[in-house]
Amino acid sequence: MSARVVVCAYHNVGYRCLEELLRQGADIRLLFTHEDSPTEEIWFKSVRELAKRHGIPYLTSDINLPENVELVRGIAPEFLLSFYYRNMIRPEVLELAGKGALNLHGSYLPKYRGRVPVNWAVINGETETGATLHYMVYKPDAGDIVDREKVPIDFTDTAFDVFNKVTDAAMTVIGRSWPKLVAGTAPRVPMDLAAGNYSGGRKPADGLIDWSKSAVQIYNLIRGVTHPYPGAFTNIGGKKIIVWQAWPREGSGEPGRVVSTEPLLVGTGEGLLEVKTLQLEGAEETSAAAFAATRSLESAQFV
Repeated sequence: MSARVVVCAYHNVGYRCLEELLRQGADIRLLFTHEDSPTEEIWFKSVRELAKRHGIPYLTSDINLPENVELVRGIAPEFLLSFYYRNMIRPEVLELAGKGALNLHGSYLPKYRGRVPVNWAVINGETETGATLHYMVYKPDAGDIVDREKVPIDFTDTAFDVFNKVTDAAMTVIGRSWPKLVAGTAPRVPMDLAAGNYSGGRKPADGLIDWSKSAVQIYNLIRGVTHPYPGAFTNIGGKKIIVWQAWPREGSGEPGRVVSTEPLLVGTGEGLLEVKTLQLEGAEETSAAAFAATRSLESAQFV
């Protein structure tokens, strides 16, 4: 059994979900994806390259452009599927899918609707998240749920670790949902928006460390935006320092004040933060021990 499909996809979730559709023999007529940004670290697989290998026609221009809307209209797809596509798809485009337009979101909806859900879940200290396949409506991440899969967030996980778990969960959800969608037997469970939350996007500047917060909260920020993301940062002596790796410790100290250099311990609003690896602006990433060995950090103040 087959169905005409138009896919919008990017990033590893897009790559893996597209792979799964191909494995199941989906009739993919057209793919919309994105040009890679020169200002972004590209650590994920290329959806374009996957499309090329399988002879799938693709475009990197916005699906909402009038000429692209007409292309989709001409295909008359039964399904429009979005996997980590970064553009909001307008309602008039969604309506072109005869049997529905669906999105794969990187959280266990209705929690963490909106942008960068994995990073937010880690930053907020959540112990689980997931992947959800839902119908698209005019509001983001608000349509009926078809299927979802939970994944655990361990206290040692970075956002990158969790993103890999979510990617696996996304492929699992698509794998078991696609046959049901084609057969017309997939469930539709209304989303209870009141039971969840919405999060906006994040900018590199949002990584500024607030030392008045607890050591655990600061640790969660650091692991939520560490490699391959821009990182959490602080300043010392007018210079920016990115903290790539840290660990919360018991103890007390003035927020932002260095209380020890071996190991490098910094006071917070509650507890101490052991800085493990960092990077001075314009220099290479290094261990905190090596950094401290070349500088006088006794009682230094991070701001």
